[in-house]
Amino acid sequence: MRKFLIIFFLLILTNCSLNKDSQYWTEDTIKKKNEQKNLSKILKKSKDITSMTLDEYKLYIEDYTKKSKYPDISK
Repeated sequence: MRKFLIIFFLLILTNCSLNKDSQYWTEDTIKKKNEQKNLSKILKKSKDITSMTLDEYKLYIEDYTKKSKYPDISK
C-alpha cells in the first residue's frame, strides 16, 4: 500500500507545473473577461468611429488586425 501511495504522490508532483511561463499560471481570466466586455462595447460603437475615444480606437484596431488575413511578414 505504501508503494502505491508513493507512486501516486510522485505522479501528482510530476504533473504539477511550477514553470512561471506556463499558460495556466500567467492566464488572468478576470482581466480577459473585462477586455472581452470592453471589446464588445467598442464593436457596437464601430459603426461610427468618430465617437470612439483614443483608447477604444486602439483596442478596435488591435482586434481588427488580429482578425484580418494579412500575411505574416515576421517569417
